[in-house]
Amino acid sequence: MVGQRFVQLLDQHPWFQVTAIAASAKSAGKTYEQSVQGRWKLDSAIPEDVKNIVVQDAMDVENFASQVDFIFCAVDMKKDEIKALEEAYAKTGTPVISNNSAHRWTADVPMVIPEINPEHLEVIAAQRKRLGTETGFIAVKPNCSIQSYVPALHALQEFKPKHVVVSTYQAISGAGKNFTDWPEMLDNVIPYIGGEEEKSEQEPLRIWGNVDNGAIVKASEPSITAQCIRVPVTDGHLATVFVSFEKTPTKEEILDRWAQYKGRPQELGLPSAPEQFITYFAEENRPQTGLDRDIERGMGVSAGRLREDSLHDFKFVGLSHNTLRGAAGGAVLIAELLKAEGYIQPKK
Repeated sequence: MVGQRFVQLLDQHPWFQVTAIAASAKSAGKTYEQSVQGRWKLDSAIPEDVKNIVVQDAMDVENFASQVDFIFCAVDMKKDEIKALEEAYAKTGTPVISNNSAHRWTADVPMVIPEINPEHLEVIAAQRKRLGTETGFIAVKPNCSIQSYVPALHALQEFKPKHVVVSTYQAISGAGKNFTDWPEMLDNVIPYIGGEEEKSEQEPLRIWGNVDNGAIVKASEPSITAQCIRVPVTDGHLATVFVSFEKTPTKEEILDRWAQYKGRPQELGLPSAPEQFITYFAEENRPQTGLDRDIERGMGVSAGRLREDSLHDFKFVGLSHNTLRGAAGGAVLIAELLKAEGYIQPKK
């Protein structure tokens, strides 16, 4: 599903053009249209420009890398296999923007939400030295569910969040499925998603970490505890958040910081960047997954129901589109940032 989102988002992109597609050996030799026949999961049609591209074997690294300036990677393989594949591509001098989790904790691989920690791209120099390449590298995007609450917390960093309790209510597309694939999810809630709680508790700390001597060192605060629940919605991850601060802000200060927050993508005017990164809804029943996940073309995040809490300082609800902001769209935005900052160049 993420691969299909990449194809959709790159159709008519002002900076990037799909020139080659690779997948497993069983898809190699087919046209892209043939390879996804009966498995196309998006509402929009397959873009005309990619229908007749012949799919190649992703394991044919040297040949495939020679045809592209950089690659987006979203594969279903074992973690060690993904690490080896992505490093093999990077060593050919080809930048890799990864949707996979395999390299999220590799010390010299930046894991980036472009509006929050673009300075982590500095670590690429150390990674290139380790891999023995002048132009190749790997950059990854974080877990899709943390996009629903980390931006709202990041905008409040001056007040020093200390303790965070979060529950995420995650769409079935986060598992790469729709209701046809997963009829058991109809009229059902599953209170467990493998590996998600650890990611939700730890990945924000790496996002808020710092670059030190060629490695990213994760932050020590805030402490985060999470529950992650699968709910019967197609797209959109919603989070309920409770937060305590070292310096407690007023509600008005929180709303002001959310409204005013801008990051490097907004400063640069990147093609996929939302104009308003965080949108607050004053209505008591917003944001709603079905109504608000597509805000800013699915690249904005939204918040609502901000109020004081009896145990913590404040509580609120956050929402993000998991396959756009949280997956393929977030990776495309990272690629735009990397190009704008000179990390991705056309191959000679």
